[in-house]
Amino acid sequence: MAIARLTGGPLDGQVIPLDNESDDTLIMPYSEGQLVYRRQGEPTNTGESDGPTQAVFAFSEETEDINPDADGRDD
Repeated sequence: MAIARLTGGPLDGQVIPLDNESDDTLIMPYSEGQLVYRRQGEPTNTGESDGPTQAVFAFSEETEDINPDADGRDD
């Protein structure tokens, strides 16, 4: 089990489970869009007896939600 420590952006300070330790980018839904966090540095606590592996992910950008009705009509 590994964990991701998020820095910057709206989720600053959050810790979430990291399913795939090799992921370099996390994309998470947030409000009307998505948040993109990118890995910073190498994972820590990679030994067998020093706790869960930790990776720091820094806020990179916020994307806009994909709007299937771009013309704004509410048919």
